[in-house]
Parts: sequence; C-alpha cells; structure tokens
Amino acid sequence: MEKDFWLKMSDGQDIYLHHWHDEEVEPKAIVQLSHGMIEHIQRYNEFAEFLVSNGIFVYGNDHRGHGQTGEKSGLFGHFADENGFERVVEDLKEINEFIHQQHPKTPVYLMGHSMGSFLVRRFVQRFHNTVNGVILSGTGGDLGLLGKVGKSFAKYQISKLGNRAESLIMKKLTFGKYNKMFKDVQTPSDWLTSDREEVQKVINDPHCNFIPTAGFYYDLLMGLETIHKNQEVNKIDKHLPFFIFSGEKDPVGNNTKGVLSVIKQYKKHGINNLEYTFYQKGRHEMLFEVNRDEVKEHIRQWLEKQMAEV
Repeated sequence: MEKDFWLKMSDGQDIYLHHWHDEEVEPKAIVQLSHGMIEHIQRYNEFAEFLVSNGIFVYGNDHRGHGQTGEKSGLFGHFADENGFERVVEDLKEINEFIHQQHPKTPVYLMGHSMGSFLVRRFVQRFHNTVNGVILSGTGGDLGLLGKVGKSFAKYQISKLGNRAESLIMKKLTFGKYNKMFKDVQTPSDWLTSDREEVQKVINDPHCNFIPTAGFYYDLLMGLETIHKNQEVNKIDKHLPFFIFSGEKDPVGNNTKGVLSVIKQYKKHGINNLEYTFYQKGRHEMLFEVNRDEVKEHIRQWLEKQMAEV
C-alpha cells in the first residue's frame, strides 16, 4: 500500500513525501530513503515494495528542486537561494522527526543514493541518536582540487547569470566524462546501469531530464567539500552501523577508489561498525542493475542483522 502527502518544513517549503506500508502488520523497521540527483523518489517503488513485503516500511521524499517538490515550487534543479545543501539536510531531519512521531518504538534506518548519500553523510555528522543505521549507495570520495575548481566556476556563473539560472555547462562537466569508460554506449545515461530498459525509463522520465541551476552546483560542491573534512567526519557516532555498496564500474565512486577512500577515512576516525560490498561489473545504480534482486537481498539481510541487535 502506498500513500503520498506533503510536509511543510520549518522555513515554509512544502516537501512531497511518499510512504510504502502494509496496514495489516506492524513494521519491524523503517527505511528513510534519500534519492539522488536529477531523479525522484517514486523511481524506488520496486525496492520499497520489496522491503514492505519483508515487514520493513519505507518513507521517502522528493528533495527541493526534484520530482513533485520541484514541480510544486516551480523551479527544478535548485535547492535554495542560500545554504541549499544544509537546508536539504535539515529537511531530512524534519522528515525523520515526523517518522519517529508516527512510529515511536520502531528502529529507523537512513539510506541515501549518490547525491542522497552525500546528504545522508552530512546528516549523521550533524544529528545524533536519530537513526539506528545507515546505508550508502553509489557514494563517492573527495573531489579535491577538481571540486574546488568546479565550485569556483559555479560561483562565477552565479555572478554572471544568477543563482537560479540553469547551468548546462556544469551538467556536462559533472556527467560528461562518466560514459567514457564504457564500450558500446548508446545513450548519455548508459553509465547508470547496464540494464538498457532501465536506462530508457530514465530517458523517458520528465523528472529525470532537467538542468540544475548554478546555485545548485555550488551548494552540492560545497556540501561535498564539507562532508570530507576530518573535523566533520569525527562528529559521526562511532557506534553507528554502516552498509556501503557500489558497482565496481561506478564512475561516481571512481571504480571503487573513491568509496574505499571514504571507508578508510571513516575507520581512521573510529567508525568500525562498517560493512561494504562492491558488485562486479555494476555501474552507478545498483538498485536498477541486472542483478538488483541480489542487491536488495543483501540490504534486507543487513537490516535484519541490525534489527536483531537493537
């Protein structure tokens, strides 16, 4: 069973929220889902229904500038005019509070994919004792100098075009190189998954084809810079369980190198309750890959293991 509704955030912004559940059973756990860039929460319907069939309910929202939230606000691809990345992290916190109000005795696990994983990583730096575990999908490492150059260019575009102006050049700089490592490329989105049917769904989806703003890219790169700072990583609860997974051929994770650098940094700061899996030949969106049933089962098993220890 599905239900959708709107939540008003503390700054007055309406956020679209979707809830997958079964009214006939009590949930064993809740997964709060944070989607990626230039997509929307209802893409995760198959995954959410799988979790519900195993007694795990799911809540997920369309971030600002995305999906139905973006449609209602009238501006796709934009977080906020100031401190957008942090504001979207605060949205996740306010949604998390709502979930706890609805299910005060049920463990809650926070899961983020790609950009959503960056938001989740910032969430656990800022907010403690709110979730029982974290799942990161398709995350990436520190962009270093490249990120600083990108941030400077986005700032330049803001000064020339304005905060809310679409930035096609930043989109090309961000995604343009991702297809280069794959042979037999047929579409600009082939780096997402080797399942051509799923790629075509993305191409046909109007909520997956907009151009984000210059302000969005500045916010995103600022957020990426922040989540990799040692003093911020050190704020994460050392006992918080993590499950991190990625495709071996995921360009966002630099073919696992970037993901391994995140894991190494976490362990250096005493975060040792951490499991990770890399899927052979997998690309960026493992929940939409040809072996997604295997991936979903691994997530279920990890959640069951955590629930047994709560």
